Amino acid sequence: MRLSAATLERLPADVRRPAYDIAAAKVGIVHLGVGAFHRVHQAVYVDALMARGHMDWAICGASLRSPDTSDALDPQDGLYTLCVRSGAGDDLRVIGSLRRLLVAPRDPRALLGAMVDPAVRIVTLTVTEKGYCHDPASGELDESHPDIVADLASPGTPRSVPGFLAEALRLRREAGIAPFTVLCCDNLPSNGVTVEKVTRRFAELRDPALGRFIASEVAFPSTMVDRIAPSTTDADRATVSARLGMEDAWPVMAEPFSQWVIEDKFPSGRPPFEEAGAEMVADVAPFEHMKLRLLNGSHSTLAYLGYLAGYETIADTMGAAPFARLVERLQDDEVTSTVHVPPGTDIGAYKRALRDRFSNPALRHRTWQIAMDGTQKLPQRLLAPARERLAAGAPIDFIALGVAGWMRYVTGTDEKAAPIDVRDPLAARLRALADEAGRDAHRLADALLGVREVFGDDLPREERFTEPVKRNLDLLLREGAATTVARAVGAS
Repeated sequence: MRLSAATLERLPADVRRPAYDIAAAKVGIVHLGVGAFHRVHQAVYVDALMARGHMDWAICGASLRSPDTSDALDPQDGLYTLCVRSGAGDDLRVIGSLRRLLVAPRDPRALLGAMVDPAVRIVTLTVTEKGYCHDPASGELDESHPDIVADLASPGTPRSVPGFLAEALRLRREAGIAPFTVLCCDNLPSNGVTVEKVTRRFAELRDPALGRFIASEVAFPSTMVDRIAPSTTDADRATVSARLGMEDAWPVMAEPFSQWVIEDKFPSGRPPFEEAGAEMVADVAPFEHMKLRLLNGSHSTLAYLGYLAGYETIADTMGAAPFARLVERLQDDEVTSTVHVPPGTDIGAYKRALRDRFSNPALRHRTWQIAMDGTQKLPQRLLAPARERLAAGAPIDFIALGVAGWMRYVTGTDEKAAPIDVRDPLAARLRALADEAGRDAHRLADALLGVREVFGDDLPREERFTEPVKRNLDLLLREGAATTVARAVGAS
């Protein structure tokens, strides 16, 4: 028996289910990038809103690459289980806000049709940092990106995020339909500004008038999103299905904590997100700053160094005292000084809560998963605070250790000479640079520092940055991650 609308009533009493008639829901949001994070975060907030009677804001979710989510959830009428994991056990809840699923490569015109529907007033996005076809160091559109080149040549059948947004907005303008609001929910600095920049530039390359229309008429509010969502394993599927008494092909796992901070800029209207627990604010930047640097920067540092030291999960890594101490030193000694703390926030309590979340043993968030796409993440997570510290004449020893951990990781071979499956848009280029440089820390660092999309033109010339990076990389190559981390925090 499979989870579906027809089997909802057969769920055990301890599994929560949609508190509304899913057949009565109307789509008001199109979401691009319907992966695990969307399903543990935005879709859950919308599910809560629908339970409060706001039935015009259901979601049409679209995958821009893989059909896996659609193939798993279509037979389930879009229903799936959210499994919240903590020391108290697993809490299960079936989510019903995903009312339609599309796969863009199968039928890009169907997705455009959904985006042009007048009932749709918001398009949300979780396509990961690499999905915006931009230069992470500058935030500008990468005009040579293969998807951008293809979409400029064939704008009516797009495959990139800027291509879909620009074409859908053009079609709405042509039909006299007010533009939707574009709500980015990815970990990008000033994410609304970044998405507006790449979309507007793409539109300008197509048609300057379309670029002007987007610049003057379309809203791109910024957001900050926070919830840890490890990849679902086959064991997770089996556990959830056993609890349900029926099969769920793709449940999602999450921690109890969830936060969504949204810039309140929706000229075409919005649901009352605050009723579901979101924070509507005038300025997201302080929240984003704090999260990107303290949570995401620490996460990436733990992921690279923890993986190299042989730890499978973040919780396993935090269980080793030197690594737990490294997070404290990174946060307290270096990163906190670069954070613009939101009014009313107890920054000490925030950092302690982060470390508790990292240590949650029930949440098996793999170091390998977090290590993906480092070239897209390092600029905002570690390099931006490094620049601010350097400008203030302050040391960056722990930030440099995180950067060196990334450099050691992307060589593609671990400390036992086993291959590392490096997932990154620039993986082949990074591996070629590493292979040519060999295990000489100075040569390897110089080669990787030359990747301008990551490090820009300034950091490779700044000795106060390159010296600690090379020193730490040399230690990682000679002594390994565990010893290097212990040495850095004075534990050896």
